[in-house]
Amino acid sequence: MSLPLALTCGEPAGVGPEIAAKAWRALGPAVPFFYMGSAAHLPEGTPVVEIAAPDEAAAAVVHGVPVLPHEMPGPAVPGRPDPAQAPAVVEIIARAVEMAQGGRIAGICTLPIHKKALIDGANFAYPGHTEYLAALAGVERVVMMLACDALRVVPATIHIPLAEVPRALTPEGLEQTIRITHASLRRDFGLEAPRIAVAGLNPHAGEGGAIGRAEVDWIAPMVERLRAEGLDLRGPASADTMFHAGARATYDAAVAMYHDQALIPIKTIDFAGGVNVTLGLPFVRTSPDHGTAFDIAGTGRADPTSTIAALRLGMRMAHARGMA
Repeated sequence: MSLPLALTCGEPAGVGPEIAAKAWRALGPAVPFFYMGSAAHLPEGTPVVEIAAPDEAAAAVVHGVPVLPHEMPGPAVPGRPDPAQAPAVVEIIARAVEMAQGGRIAGICTLPIHKKALIDGANFAYPGHTEYLAALAGVERVVMMLACDALRVVPATIHIPLAEVPRALTPEGLEQTIRITHASLRRDFGLEAPRIAVAGLNPHAGEGGAIGRAEVDWIAPMVERLRAEGLDLRGPASADTMFHAGARATYDAAVAMYHDQALIPIKTIDFAGGVNVTLGLPFVRTSPDHGTAFDIAGTGRADPTSTIAALRLGMRMAHARGMA
């Protein structure tokens, strides 16, 4: 029997409970998953089947949202995060990781958290989900990928001011990012010989040093060295010509140098359906590419497209790893 995915509740006052219920209605048994949290936080009228263990999810999913209960301090008010819920939210993530590492689930899909509530209520010491998952897994470096059907893109630097990118972008860090991306494309996406495009840092990839020297001084030599090892790399390429349909057909993933260079193209191509994937973990982790959306929580207007895509991709990755 295939293992299910665990869908962690995230911030109970956000749109997570609503999109969990909508994802179950859309997917049914096609992608078996169970919700970790309080059944009472799901929208009123949602069919629920409480389970005692992950292996009960496949049978339960045909009757309602399988819920692996976790004790939480009372109701959740949409749009009003309560720091009192924070310890349970953190515990649920840790519990999911324990199950993943124990081979009891196919992988983890995480609904959005609210960092301030976690800091205020649980002294959360991590910048976000990704760093906490890496710490729980004992992994020193992980990589964020944004994926949709038309594009996979990895930013080498993430949530830092643009002025800090040239200092933060180091040869060692970029090489690690490329190697982790290459390994994940093989392990998680089933690509025997993945093709990776590497963007330049500067406009027109520096134009031979006329608009910046990072490409000439170290990015191109590093790409050439990794290519000599057998990695199928191309670049450094001008980022403004990397993301049209013809260019995307020539690679399986793109490594960009900073946040907006990576996220603008994927959000333009598929704003609703992008998925956040953490590469380099010993288990599968996906997440919808949006936040808690407190402004629409509880209104019924939340779009589940990204969560549905995250669950589908998580299961495909689990199949590639032999976990489902």
